Amino acid sequence: MAAVGLGQAVRTTPAGALPANMVPHPREELFSVLVVDDHPLLREAIAARLTQMGAGTVHEAATVAEARARAQATGPCDLAILDLGLPDGSGIELVTELRSHGWPRIVVLASSDDPYAVRSAFQAGAQAYLLKSASPVVVTDGVRRVLEGGVYADPSVAPVLATGTRVPGTDNTPRELSAREVEVLQLVADGQSNKEIGEALNLSALTVKSHLSRIGRKLGTGDRAQMVALAMRAGVIR
Repeated sequence: MAAVGLGQAVRTTPAGALPANMVPHPREELFSVLVVDDHPLLREAIAARLTQMGAGTVHEAATVAEARARAQATGPCDLAILDLGLPDGSGIELVTELRSHGWPRIVVLASSDDPYAVRSAFQAGAQAYLLKSASPVVVTDGVRRVLEGGVYADPSVAPVLATGTRVPGTDNTPRELSAREVEVLQLVADGQSNKEIGEALNLSALTVKSHLSRIGRKLGTGDRAQMVALAMRAGVIR
């Protein structure tokens, strides 16, 4: 199938072509992905891995400009995986743009473990930061965690997040969370829904929602991914 932009391929997988155990739990349907990286061989490897995980359509782009064109043509995909070091612009800015246009899940797959880049990616709205030097298992685990609604940091950059600072514009820090709030937030990071969190902690869904509202007020954000990222940066959760 022809791609939008400069001839980038679109890889599709017919529904039902994959064994059931290769479809990422709990998402039984095939998902769509945009991969943005200027190295064709790496894009091909990522696309192949995503197809094995259950991706139905994988769009590709080599630059920020191509990614913008693709995003405009397709609308939000289920997932975006992108590098930060793109030849014509900032990957961080692209993360911000995609999030502002309703893209629900973004994974950064970068070469750099620079603390500023890691923190900036999460602050811009990414749900995961993975290193290109990571093993295929780590990359797969990170992508699967994000598909299930969680947040993930490569083990090599986790210590960077644990040295986080105060949240600009707020009076509170993650250290002020109660023990129960930390439990709830850890389960959010593990990709659990409110119902699943309630079942795990023997709480009603309404009580879980109240805990999340209090956590949001303390951290200055109601976005689940941002709450988790801030708590990870402060070392409150893993």
